Amino acid sequence: MSAGKGNGPTAPRLAAGVRLDRDRVTGGHVLLFPEGVLLLNTTAAAVLELCDGRRTPADVVARLGRRYGTEPDELIRDVTEFLGHLRERGLLHW
Repeated sequence: MSAGKGNGPTAPRLAAGVRLDRDRVTGGHVLLFPEGVLLLNTTAAAVLELCDGRRTPADVVARLGRRYGTEPDELIRDVTEFLGHLRERGLLHW
């Protein structure tokens, strides 16, 4: 599952100026960036917490599978699409 340029998998991380936080009013997860804010569900926040620039997308999927008792094959498409969407918006880098 390679999402970067070149050969082999790379590790996603939040772009500069982007941070994962909690909304002070609702307590929900939010992704803050210079142009705005994205409200996140618990699963999306769990994915982004694992995107530390060291873990590959496959590592993220494996950890989520263990955490939620789900087979990685059931998660890979959703996680890949989510990360790709954030990358397209410039919120995530590989």
